[in-house]
Amino acid sequence: MQDILILYYSHHGSVRAIAERIARGVESVPGMQARLRTVPKVSTVCEASAASVPEHGAPYVELADLEECAGLALGSPVRFGNMAAPMKYFWDGTIAAWQNGSLAGKPACVFTASSSQHGGNETTLLSMMLPLLHHGMLLIGLPFTQPELSTTTTGGTPYGPSHISGASGNPVLSDSESRLAFIQGQRLANLVEKLNRP
Repeated sequence: MQDILILYYSHHGSVRAIAERIARGVESVPGMQARLRTVPKVSTVCEASAASVPEHGAPYVELADLEECAGLALGSPVRFGNMAAPMKYFWDGTIAAWQNGSLAGKPACVFTASSSQHGGNETTLLSMMLPLLHHGMLLIGLPFTQPELSTTTTGGTPYGPSHISGASGNPVLSDSESRLAFIQGQRLANLVEKLNRP
């Protein structure tokens, strides 16, 4: 089995919902399994620290997860058109993985969620691509051959899956958002399979 790391930070559950749907897409490809991981919150209080094990949801990511994965799906909510601080903080600590080249040549994709249609989804997806490019990863998006990209009235971009939660923060994905996330997981897993074929 090839492990594909699905690394996300989710505050209200929307990004986690996309991550879980991507995981289903990954696992629809024979020989592939999803490894869901998250990052701890960043505290504004210097003395505060997160519990070593999250109270609920996916376990915290470890640098070994990066080394062991055959591919990566990276997700964060929108924060003023950028990835959330906990995710940025994690990537700022991956210098050893960068020096070792442990992610170089591995396929990756990105995903996000915002509360509004024009909340910065595409710039957030682009901001998450930057550290992945520096690590030498191979980025994939969603092609317009996916009809949902042309018909969606909710989330979805060629840069990666997205979700529009609305002012209430509703984490339930629309049909097109769900389909695009599943397809992204499938595309990632299929590329991993092709690249690792003997």
